[in-house]
Amino acid sequence: MSKVAFIFPGQGSQAPGMGRDLSEQSGAARRVFEEADAALQFAISDLCFNGPAEKLQLTENTQPAILTTSIAALRAMEEAGFPKPDSVAGHSLGEYSALVAAGALSLSDAVRTVRARGRYMQEAAPVGSGAMAAIMGADLGVIMEACNEAAQGEVCSPANINSANQVVIAGDAAAVDRAIELLKERGAKRAIRLNVSAPFHCALMMPAQERLAEDLEKLDFQDLRVPLVTNVDAAAITKGDDARDALVRQVSSPVRWHESVTYLVQEGVDTFVEVGPGKVLSGLVRQIDKAVRCLNVEDARSLSASRESLTGTEKVS
Repeated sequence: MSKVAFIFPGQGSQAPGMGRDLSEQSGAARRVFEEADAALQFAISDLCFNGPAEKLQLTENTQPAILTTSIAALRAMEEAGFPKPDSVAGHSLGEYSALVAAGALSLSDAVRTVRARGRYMQEAAPVGSGAMAAIMGADLGVIMEACNEAAQGEVCSPANINSANQVVIAGDAAAVDRAIELLKERGAKRAIRLNVSAPFHCALMMPAQERLAEDLEKLDFQDLRVPLVTNVDAAAITKGDDARDALVRQVSSPVRWHESVTYLVQEGVDTFVEVGPGKVLSGLVRQIDKAVRCLNVEDARSLSASRESLTGTEKVS
């Protein structure tokens, strides 16, 4: 029997205009933007729809913007009669969207928390002191060995284990640069610095993790309506307390996306629907397993196409 997982994107997919046509065409999506505006006490909707890009790209704005757009897409899907998922997962920030989708967190709590999360992450490492780099075409063991050699008393470690072909590393800027050179020497197809505002998912984020843990402790986490595969353990959870714990540990730990997708496929998932702006996760899923089907919903056009693909009809009663 076919199983469907909804997957939710993290940072890197933001651009002015996201969510606008969903809001215009779906009452359910429009209400999500209204709720987020009220929760944040400023118009995140206007920032999503109109930018400017440089303001949208500030991580404390990016995080609630992507989460809000993702949940707007989800509510539009529900309104259109999409089948419910068998499982959910999210990449980094996307884990918050996945928890809203699973009924563990309210939208208002989630957008307020991720706005603070973005600020804490930015403040954890002075601008320019940390770095991230994408490594393509190198074995994870080779990457870990290079990171260990390059650290020289600083921080350098895998941050996003995205697929067998793509790993992102993070840490102190000089250590990351040393790792890039080592990996080029050892046969990596590409090793390039990323344009990011902070070195996410490494030990340099511990100050942010400690601050976020205090915020998360105050929130009401419900048990999940569908299982969520966490970034930090690449295993399924259904308990609200486990979700809180996973979000805390996630801040300074690598995103185990490759293992998470593999786990879902082993559990019988053969269709992945990326819910939110962009198609980055769909591309990664295809790298991990070419046999599965990947759909996405980020606007009215992709919603219609994915609905038709999932249900075999353009109109769902």
